[in-house]
Amino acid sequence: MPRDVDIALFGASGFVGRLTAAHLAAHAPAGTRIALAGRSRERLAAVAADLGPVAADWPLVVADAADPASLRALAGSTHVLVSTVGPYLRHGLPLVQACARAGTHYADLTGEVLFVRRSIDAAEEAARASGARIVHSCGFDSVPSDLAVLLAHEWASRRDGDPLAQATLEVLSARGGFSGGTVDSLRLQLDTVRRDEQARRLVADPYALSPDRAREPDLGRESDAFGPHRRAETGDWVAPFVMASYNTRVVRRSNALLDHAYGPRLRYAEVMAFSGRTAAVQAAAVTGVLAGITGLLAVAPLRPLVDRLLPSPGAGPSERTRRTGHFRLRLDARTESGRRAAVTVAAQGDPGYAATAVMLGESALALALDGDRLPDRAGVLTPATGIGVALVDRLRDKGFTLDLTA
Repeated sequence: MPRDVDIALFGASGFVGRLTAAHLAAHAPAGTRIALAGRSRERLAAVAADLGPVAADWPLVVADAADPASLRALAGSTHVLVSTVGPYLRHGLPLVQACARAGTHYADLTGEVLFVRRSIDAAEEAARASGARIVHSCGFDSVPSDLAVLLAHEWASRRDGDPLAQATLEVLSARGGFSGGTVDSLRLQLDTVRRDEQARRLVADPYALSPDRAREPDLGRESDAFGPHRRAETGDWVAPFVMASYNTRVVRRSNALLDHAYGPRLRYAEVMAFSGRTAAVQAAAVTGVLAGITGLLAVAPLRPLVDRLLPSPGAGPSERTRRTGHFRLRLDARTESGRRAAVTVAAQGDPGYAATAVMLGESALALALDGDRLPDRAGVLTPATGIGVALVDRLRDKGFTLDLTA
């Protein structure tokens, strides 16, 4: 179908939307047609003005997450729609459904299990019929995790199809901030699971995002790490990683969508790793902080206190924090025959904002421009199954490290 633009960025005047727009302005090839979309034409015009001459002719599209007709018109006007409008559990589903019906590829930054499960249930059939790729979680949630396991799988499959048996992603180093939008998403999910028993069970299910939970082959029980502990094999200490309860579900969905090509009994986990004399103390401190923040947000009477300490929606890390931030992750993978490999994923820039804007922007460009290199697949997908190695190459070209050693 003829479309007005190649990429429409919905939420372009929000905190992450502005960063993503700046990345597209700097890195989209000449001739790429890009539109900025959101509720306020005046705010969109201010974003375009800040971007300079490159965005002078970018269309400004007024659309509202609460107005389904405007979302349908937006979805029908573009080949790829990128959304930074969260919390997605509150605002996201009508736009996903509009894209699925219109055959429009879609990318977002969600880290919300409940939203993605609802997206799968509501949009999978329509997206497959229309050829739309609905690719959730194209930022720090969950591109590094998903692509690292994909690279390990490709390495293992080159040697007699040896399946992966175990893969653990370790956060070796990370520095950055967080935004009010992230806090708002966490708060909404906590509220939902507190009052809804079915949602609580879904969030706790390690295979919550798999296509058909009843058909998971011989996996048995698998759970996330909840407390600090010392690993006998390495001697280091590990603590829970705040994003593990989401990223692990995305990787398991990728494996299931690929007919469990990674490995029919693959066990996948994510942790924060610490070494040295203070490793035990660091692991315990991280665990305590995570538990404390979650506990405070879960108790309604304490929320006014928490809200004074945390950023409000629309606010986020300073330019200096975004510029000086970084992340370095390592995936340790082992095949069923015992062969081992490590995948390092690293980048400069605040993981959740500066680096995420690159990941989301390059995901959008890949969906719009790399059609011949994308997996032959439609539906509600993951970065690995919806974009795959095309995104690996694009991120390497932008200075990301995605290296495998065996």
